[in-house]
Amino acid sequence: MDNAPIGIFDSGLGGLTVARAIIDKLPDEQILYLGDTARTPYGSRPIAQARAFTLTCLDELASRGVKAIVIACNTATAAALSDARERYWIDAQIPVIEVITPAARQAVSTTRNGKIGVIATAATVQSEAYLNALAAVPNIEVHQQACPRFVEFVEAGVTTGKELEDVAREYLAPLKEAGVDTLILGCTHYPLLTGVIGRVMGHGVALVTSSEATANVTYNELTDRGLLHDPWADGQGPQHQFLTTGSGTKFPKLARRFLGPEVGQVDRVNLQAPGVIA
Repeated sequence: MDNAPIGIFDSGLGGLTVARAIIDKLPDEQILYLGDTARTPYGSRPIAQARAFTLTCLDELASRGVKAIVIACNTATAAALSDARERYWIDAQIPVIEVITPAARQAVSTTRNGKIGVIATAATVQSEAYLNALAAVPNIEVHQQACPRFVEFVEAGVTTGKELEDVAREYLAPLKEAGVDTLILGCTHYPLLTGVIGRVMGHGVALVTSSEATANVTYNELTDRGLLHDPWADGQGPQHQFLTTGSGTKFPKLARRFLGPEVGQVDRVNLQAPGVIA
């Protein structure tokens, strides 16, 4: 048994969708969430910069004694997964869990016509992370679309409205034309927009998010490694912690809206990637 928290990292608020799934799947576990809201979005940044920011944030989580790291950000995964696994998993024996592979596997098991769409940030699309994850699967046709403004809407707390729907129709038109029957929401911000995305794509298209699949992987990793929390060790429920690099007032309000009452005090941390201008 290991009563240390699970570290969850995202460039902003989107990773709360993964945190919600992990809390539901592992209700006895404590999470330590870090959102780099001061530098979000990562998707429009150069890959090298996103990598530097990601590793700085993961260093912060590792320094606080987490027993596992969940990179709940597709762009961060695409930019820094190999480095993160070497630095934390191989060198420090901290399991590193990502969101791309679980979503890709779920999409393959979901599609009926073999046409899978991927919406993501520009950086994730350019990295071809999903194309690589799906490359070995026969008879699969992948169509990608960058949707950079979706992150901006979520970080501003906007999840409905005409402007958002107009943007969604513009972004999603090529995927509808391609006839995809399964759509991977390749950014953890996007599940907060499933209402408008589902409305635009129509009932015949299945939306695949990484949240539930990533929570399953997290459960399996902790179980296989004997790292599950002992619920009888301290006699109280998990005390979740939330950190942000940005506004100490905006994050709590939106986090409680998107995650729920588990969000208590939110602490602000000041992180600077060495040699990188934010």
